Amino acid sequence: MKDGKFLTIAFESSCDETSVAVLADGRDVLSNVISTQIEVHKAFGGVVPEIASRHHLENINAVTEQALSEAGVTWDEIDLIGVTKGPGLVGALLIGVATAKAFALAYDKPLVGVHHIQGHISANYIESKELEPPFMALVISGGHTEIVEVTDYNKCHVLGQTRDDAAGEAYDKVARVLGLGYPGGPLIDKLAKEGNPHAVEFKRVFLEKDSLDFSFSGIKTGVLNYINQEKQAGREINAADIAASFQQAVLEVIVKKTVDAAVSMKKDKIVLAGGVAANSALRAMLDEACAKKGIALHCPPPVLCTDNAAMIGCAAYYAYKAGETSGLDLDATPHLPL
Repeated sequence: MKDGKFLTIAFESSCDETSVAVLADGRDVLSNVISTQIEVHKAFGGVVPEIASRHHLENINAVTEQALSEAGVTWDEIDLIGVTKGPGLVGALLIGVATAKAFALAYDKPLVGVHHIQGHISANYIESKELEPPFMALVISGGHTEIVEVTDYNKCHVLGQTRDDAAGEAYDKVARVLGLGYPGGPLIDKLAKEGNPHAVEFKRVFLEKDSLDFSFSGIKTGVLNYINQEKQAGREINAADIAASFQQAVLEVIVKKTVDAAVSMKKDKIVLAGGVAANSALRAMLDEACAKKGIALHCPPPVLCTDNAAMIGCAAYYAYKAGETSGLDLDATPHLPL
């Protein structure tokens, strides 16, 4: 406790960002230090789990010290420790969980394990101070594409999810086919601005009537087949048109299903969450669709869309206030369901 404020320190290490943050009263970010490994993994075209774990181990103590220093607080003033317990890469998760448990034991602080996706949703509480449940959430990242009904802080259930590739995964694969590099999401989004989104009408996959699930593996194959056909015919490949058309086909499905879910469940708020939530075309299309239906759209800034500890600290705070705590037997759960 400092100046009457409840202080939470949180750890996030589910993939390739080592992050530690300090928050006051759950929503005010005093520090949010993120050490990214993007440059390390670029050479491999994706995250290598063993390398990610090693870098977490090397970075986490220094990142913790920096977070405390930037927040201007000491361990004696910390009231709660939050940590991502899953889902994610098991080796990466273990570094964060082990570190959080060690500090909880050493400084006799309560500990709360947080679901990574609940953290992403909670990023919106930090950005929009007035936001309260209930609402509809679109969680869209490299590993997840889910429509989630949020009924209370840290209480939610999945209405629809991907049956194969997540949207972010599809972006990465198409970027690789186009020779753009890694990570693919921001590169596709940037290149698409130069292209015609209707140059190639890739198939929109809506699945069964009224289904809120997604499938993106087919469009990935469609892009690959189109490129091969064009090359065989001796025609020049316009990468910007392909990127724009691919993105348009994916986002049309995502936006329609998300807004339809909000309307059918009588929700007047939609929040974006996850790494792909930073996508400029997604934000623009969803904002337009929400405006037509009188639905308020909440989007976190890009720094809170990526994996970060501030969102984990926010989720941990509300879980603790609801009476939830974790013991020192807390373990990493790589396939933790929401």
